[in-house]
Amino acid sequence: MTINEIQDQIVEEFSIFDDWMDRYSYLIELADDFPLIDEKLKDTAHLIDGCQSRVWIDAKLKDGVMVLTADSDAILVKGLVALLLRVFNGQKPKDIVEADLYFIDKIGMRENLSPTRANGFLSMIQQVKYYAIAFMSNDAKNN
Repeated sequence: MTINEIQDQIVEEFSIFDDWMDRYSYLIELADDFPLIDEKLKDTAHLIDGCQSRVWIDAKLKDGVMVLTADSDAILVKGLVALLLRVFNGQKPKDIVEADLYFIDKIGMRENLSPTRANGFLSMIQQVKYYAIAFMSNDAKNN
């Protein structure tokens, strides 16, 4: 699936919930459903700056697509990480760098997260895009 197809799917899933308490509950459910980072990678090199909670993200390039693993020490933030990994896992670095993440606004996340959580979520997105840029530049050097 493309990044936009995944985002459309997320928007559709969130549209069934009438209020944000239900959406928060759904985010918490999503926290159980993503690839966890190896415990050895829970270090400062993988820790995301700008997050109130502790969040670790690792990225590898496998067969031309990014494979992401992550974890957080906060359950709601784990749900946010799960959404992010769902959108970006298995995508080409170029597609990640160029992605317009419209699902954030369409599901009302931006206005319903605390400012610190919203900033942390943006920091996570930024880190994944940095990984993608690094993979693209390494690929350019090797070709």
